[in-house]
Amino acid sequence: MDTLKRRVDDDTKTALRAGDKRRLGTLRLILAAIKQREVDERVRLDDACVLQVLDKMVKQRKESLAIYTQAKRADLAGQEAFEIQIVQSYLPAPLDAARIAALVGEAIQEVAAQSLRDVGRVMGVLKPRLQGRADLSEVSRLVKERLAG
Repeated sequence: MDTLKRRVDDDTKTALRAGDKRRLGTLRLILAAIKQREVDERVRLDDACVLQVLDKMVKQRKESLAIYTQAKRADLAGQEAFEIQIVQSYLPAPLDAARIAALVGEAIQEVAAQSLRDVGRVMGVLKPRLQGRADLSEVSRLVKERLAG
């Protein structure tokens, strides 16, 4: 079992023993999402793939949080915020804007990108480097700005 997946599994057992039902529920959601992807793709996920799953979970919960906040559903918004916090605890520390900008510049030079047609190649280089450490849609926007200007 890979380290990240094992860490979630160990934390699930700890939460179960401690009787922390709220945390346990979120950890079970994480394990279920990992297991679902393993079953769908018929593979064992490594840490990089688990990070993709966690990234997707955070994104989904942020969207739900915005909807619940707009609908003035504090109870549901609170639960989503709690789940975001738990899921993010398994992600690497986020990079600051300056570091992301530097990595974008390096990737553009690496693939010799000239125009907006090269966005896909640049993102192909950046995605494994930034997975779980930056919002990839925001990085894509940055790449497009750099290549358009």
